[in-house]
Amino acid sequence: QLTDLLQQYATAFRDPMMLQPPEWFKAFIYCEAFLQLPFFPVAAYAFLKGGCRWIRTPAIIYSTHVATTLFAILAHILFHDFSKSELAGPQSLRERLVLLSIYLPYLLIPLLLLFTMLCNPHYKHVEKRKRK
Repeated sequence: QLTDLLQQYATAFRDPMMLQPPEWFKAFIYCEAFLQLPFFPVAAYAFLKGGCRWIRTPAIIYSTHVATTLFAILAHILFHDFSKSELAGPQSLRERLVLLSIYLPYLLIPLLLLFTMLCNPHYKHVEKRKRK
């Protein structure tokens, strides 16, 4: 069932990276599984509880990591010659932009998080520890 859904997605949006990921893309998948996914429950706790300034550094690390990986993926979508791929990839500019629009939110959301962590006064404030 899930493999059929993946096949349908890859065919409809001409995304061969999902069916035959390049080695660098596999590395990003492992980073997502072992670094990014564990961040989600921690961040959910911090943001739902509110007032947790300690989330600033982990959120900055997370968002810059995700943004960096997405720049590579988006550049691959825009500039790679998919005509040499075994599976159908985007050929026209329109197909590349459609596939780009699928991945773009995964860049925009971390950038918004990074902007929030760097610019929001709540997260910029550094608490001074009390001396005993």
